[in-house]
Amino acid sequence: MSVDRIELPSGRRTDREVVHHPGAAAVVPFVSDSEVLLVRQYRHPVRTQLWEIPAGKLEPGEGALACARRELREETGLVADDWTEVGAFFTSPGFSDERITLFFAAALRPIGRSIGDEIVEHQAFTLDEVERMIDAGEITDAKTILAIARHLARTRGSG
Repeated sequence: MSVDRIELPSGRRTDREVVHHPGAAAVVPFVSDSEVLLVRQYRHPVRTQLWEIPAGKLEPGEGALACARRELREETGLVADDWTEVGAFFTSPGFSDERITLFFAAALRPIGRSIGDEIVEHQAFTLDEVERMIDAGEITDAKTILAIARHLARTRGSG
């Protein structure tokens, strides 16, 4: 974290706290064309368990695709043969430089049990179920909502 002294467009000077982040990768694992796998894990800052797509921060020297592959394996016990990079986004640019690169993964196959110690469970959901869960406020994780919206936009012809 740093505190940066900046000048606003108005000319006024002020301090801004910035949380520095190494970057992250997230993956939507497609079980089929209409079904995705989500993980449920406890997130301490919000003090609850959340349904979300597998994701994690980059290790030193690690690329985004390598990170996404690692996180999928650790959190679900699966690997994927088909990977598509969808794009990247900033999570909270008002106070952090965290940038997540998003991937879609298909042709999943098991390699053993998951090895992540944070995952409570993982489960396949249809895209209709995921949309309903988002609408009902059962999925509140922003990266997951954005990833599903991105997929739906692509498949419905507007992305």
